Amino acid sequence: MPVNIRGRHFLKLLDYSPAEIRYLLDLAKNFKAMKRAGTPHKYLEGKNIVLLFEKTSTRTRCAFEVAGYDLGMGVTYLDPGSSQMGKKESIADTARVLGRMYDGIEYRGFSQDLVEELAKYAGVPVWNGLTDQFHPTQMLADLLTMEEKFGCLKGLKFTYMGDARNNMGNSLMIACAKMGIHFTACAPRELFPAAGLVETAKELAAESGGSVTLTEDVSAGTRDADVLYTDIWVSMGEPDEVWEERIRLLRPYQVNAAAMANARPTALFMHCLPSFHDTRTTIGAEIAEKFGVPEMEVTDEVFESPQSVVFDEAENRMHTIKAVIYATLC
Repeated sequence: MPVNIRGRHFLKLLDYSPAEIRYLLDLAKNFKAMKRAGTPHKYLEGKNIVLLFEKTSTRTRCAFEVAGYDLGMGVTYLDPGSSQMGKKESIADTARVLGRMYDGIEYRGFSQDLVEELAKYAGVPVWNGLTDQFHPTQMLADLLTMEEKFGCLKGLKFTYMGDARNNMGNSLMIACAKMGIHFTACAPRELFPAAGLVETAKELAAESGGSVTLTEDVSAGTRDADVLYTDIWVSMGEPDEVWEERIRLLRPYQVNAAAMANARPTALFMHCLPSFHDTRTTIGAEIAEKFGVPEMEVTDEVFESPQSVVFDEAENRMHTIKAVIYATLC
């Protein structure tokens, strides 16, 4: 049966079947080919979207804006100081106002509950650009990148190292479980994903032919992996006070040359970015001075190595987001 997701929200991959995810990936490949060939694809001329950002971003904002412009759309960006959402106007009222003016709404911020409430009242498709629980547009970009590099998804061995309770840990576990990938969360026990979500992921993996494993053992977790993936140790919005504890917990889970050597020779390194792989950022320099850690979740050696595909992932945000916009509006 042909896949049709017109009018659907895109809030988390739990809402989408493997067939629907496959449809979005194939659509993204087509859009990428057109972009690379310089073929115009302004299929949504006359439509308008609004981007609501409570958390700033380079890749998410640029990917949505370029995707919208390539599709011929009008795009409005609202930063945290540019709307009354949640301050003078309720989320429900904001959603109903914007839904009368725009054909689609993107939200990037702190609360999954908030993006779900926007979706409940907007009357138009709402897309999750990142919340505290899930990051579904990043998942599509990651899946597309892996498929481009390996030629398939099913059966790959994927290891996520770091804070496995955060939005990336949650989302990658679900994405892998949906698509038949063997997922391992390699993290300290106190940073394992929530038990309920793990059980859901295991049920999905049983259907797809994948698996879900949690381990504190770096050697076991990285052995023969096809992909080693990590994220920054402290997420945007978390208090500075957590840095010391997070560094203590996660320093053994840094992706370094030893971890990559324990994976397969063809293994890839992936990261959603931004990354603290050196001291050439304000935060990176501050952490190095305060805690003596010049490289955090990944070493500069690995980040800059031929195995690193982080900038392919970044580009693929644009192509996959374009697929989501088109499929839910057309």
